[in-house]
Amino acid sequence: MQALGFVLLVIGIVVSVRERRYRMMYRSSQPSSNLLATSLSQLVGTAGGIYLSLELLFSFLKIPEDLWSNTIFLVEPLALFSLLLAIVQPFGLKAWTRLRK
Repeated sequence: MQALGFVLLVIGIVVSVRERRYRMMYRSSQPSSNLLATSLSQLVGTAGGIYLSLELLFSFLKIPEDLWSNTIFLVEPLALFSLLLAIVQPFGLKAWTRLRK
């Protein structure tokens, strides 16, 4: 079951990076030297920002860490959730721009 989750996570990362690269290619007038590296760093930066925001929110609300840190998974659930939100973010942005038109 964990292997299936890992494969789905890798597929999600690849599709999200591809979508980010596609958006950056048509957004800028001058193409960057390496769009793949830029889009991958954007994905990691977005996931890190979401993770820090969730950590601060949980510490502000005084939610005990026992609820999400003691799991059988290799990855912390809060970090996985922030990565999933970062993967979905470009598709939500695409749907939002189409909805506004």
